[in-house]
Amino acid sequence: MLVALNKPYGVLCQFTDQGEPPRRTLAEFGLPSGIYAAGRLDFDSEGMLLLSDDGARIAQISSPKFKWPKTYLVQVEGNATDEQLAQLRKGVLLNDGPTQPTQAQRLDRAPDWLWPRDPPIRVRKTVPDSFIEITLREGRNRQVRRMTAAVGLPTLRLVRISIGPHRLDGLASGQWREEKL
Repeated sequence: MLVALNKPYGVLCQFTDQGEPPRRTLAEFGLPSGIYAAGRLDFDSEGMLLLSDDGARIAQISSPKFKWPKTYLVQVEGNATDEQLAQLRKGVLLNDGPTQPTQAQRLDRAPDWLWPRDPPIRVRKTVPDSFIEITLREGRNRQVRRMTAAVGLPTLRLVRISIGPHRLDGLASGQWREEKL
């Protein structure tokens, strides 16, 4: 079984939390029993999370050696320039080494399908923001946020829109569906 969940902001990618106070978890979404997340999506990130009951499939999706592309919609502080996008495409140097090249493009505006975030991002009247789409094939800890910061574009909102051939496509925040294998 393979399930796609549109993980809301502020939800852990696990079914239990021992923290104080407890945080929201995957347990609240009525997912089928016996499935586990294939990889992670940060607590403060949103979007596509794949879950499965097949350990080999989970390893294939989450392991960097299989290089499944992951695409993100990123709202950044500032107007993304051609030079900054070129740096992202080439790869940037992070404190844990250089990143592999990515696909990166500027969007004219937020996509029409994008739901409001709860809570909303901070808005600064004197600082513009813009949207970019980034596709990468590695998955380091907080990599997209670190990459955009390295080129002078701090991330305000991060939404994963696809993993490999699986896309959000109409899946509302907090909803899930079974995917074809």
